[in-house]
Amino acid sequence: MALMLAYLIVFILAATPFFEVVGVIPLGVLAGMNAPAVALIAFVGNLATIWLLILLIDRVKLWLERRKARKGVNAEGKREKRAAAIWKKYGLPGLALISPITVGSHLGAIMAMSFGGTRRQITVWMTVSILAWTVVAGALAHFGTNLFFEQTGREGLLVNLLQAGK
Repeated sequence: MALMLAYLIVFILAATPFFEVVGVIPLGVLAGMNAPAVALIAFVGNLATIWLLILLIDRVKLWLERRKARKGVNAEGKREKRAAAIWKKYGLPGLALISPITVGSHLGAIMAMSFGGTRRQITVWMTVSILAWTVVAGALAHFGTNLFFEQTGREGLLVNLLQAGK
């Protein structure tokens, strides 16, 4: 039951903006969870909210505009400026591929829509990007933690905690 809860937490964290697969997968694997399972669950969690965001982008943009107006914020933030620079230099593919590690995939999708990308293009490129980062993060986390666990004799932080509680 505790392991199912741990996988649910991975899903929720991956679905949460700014907790990207790049960060969630290594945490899950370091906790001692199965790397392919963590990668798959994180991928689905991150992708589900990105697709939902793209589907509801008009409402999300309206909400963000109202929120900025309520706070009295007119200037672009640091992340928005970074996204705009990436868009100008590399276009949609560049923004989609680099956003998970620079501005976050959720903000990257919002920025891509505001810069003129179509829903279809953004859906394709964000899916490719999240899949690529999932594979990279999963492989690095798997091989890196295997080496760490071999050196320390541990099975994972979560596994050790669960065994200590018995």
